[in-house]
Amino acid sequence: MIISQTPLRIGIAGGGTDLPAFYKKEDGYVLNAAIDKFVYIIVKERFDEKIYLNYSQKEIVNSVDEIEHELIREAMRKTGIQRGVEITTLSDIPATGSGLGSSGSVTVGLLNALYMLKGEQVTAETLARNACEIEIDILHKPIGKQDQYIAAYGGIRLFGFHKNEQVSVEKIHVKNSGNRLFGSNLLLFFTNITRKADPILKQQQQNTNDRFEIMRKMRDQALAAKEYILEHNYDKIGELFLSGWQYKRQMANKISNPKIDEMMEKAMSAGALGGKITGAGGGGFLLLYVPRENQNKVRKALHNYRELPFYLENDGSKIIFNVKRYEWK
Repeated sequence: MIISQTPLRIGIAGGGTDLPAFYKKEDGYVLNAAIDKFVYIIVKERFDEKIYLNYSQKEIVNSVDEIEHELIREAMRKTGIQRGVEITTLSDIPATGSGLGSSGSVTVGLLNALYMLKGEQVTAETLARNACEIEIDILHKPIGKQDQYIAAYGGIRLFGFHKNEQVSVEKIHVKNSGNRLFGSNLLLFFTNITRKADPILKQQQQNTNDRFEIMRKMRDQALAAKEYILEHNYDKIGELFLSGWQYKRQMANKISNPKIDEMMEKAMSAGALGGKITGAGGGGFLLLYVPRENQNKVRKALHNYRELPFYLENDGSKIIFNVKRYEWK
């Protein structure tokens, strides 16, 4: 039995510039942080040759080609696992539509566990690159690369997305005390809305040429956010959230809605310095930067919405349990 643990993430700045509509013309940059909310993948060898899958549904099939869950199907093809396994997926938050990068985390976690079943320990770069190939090149999802890379690497990272399809990775080194101080000013509230990101991302890609200057500003915010964190000038992140959210709202017409606008207004009136919807927008979680002296006021203002307490997570996808009784078939 193999169990992988893969973190979810929050986007700090630069989201959207990891889409090819932008980085094929100019380098994109995204600053991301992994959080201590996880996707767990359990892979167990079976005596028989069947494939058992347990997620929000249950599948029992005879071959990889019969699998309906497209991420599991393609991860098994990518790693060469053909039969005789049981795979279970578990998540700390709703599996889809959260805006916390769950799809990328599932794909990275699947690859990590399946490679380990074969006795192969692969790099974070390999996990991220293969996950992008599955979701973007094979399944043709209109998404960027940031989710897969932060899921594989963890920590606080600045990712650069380049015309030649290479991704540069820079770890933002922050002492534990600074990490806790920064993270303690971040709050997550569930909007009570889950949504599919694909339509929003498709529209955003279509609008990129007309709003290219806005995308440049969003890209530059990722570089600025890196410096704010290194300088321990954390309150500037709140201001950046606010301006970044205004930029993002201009990229597609379903990124915000009256309910999200109302949540943001209540939070700002109660003392938040800034906020944004995580992921593509339209629902999921509202990420707020709130100085600690104002946090109880914000919680009171948003008492109708469930808070998701979290800490920043230093590790990327890893194997947390590994017992193999014999060589893979």
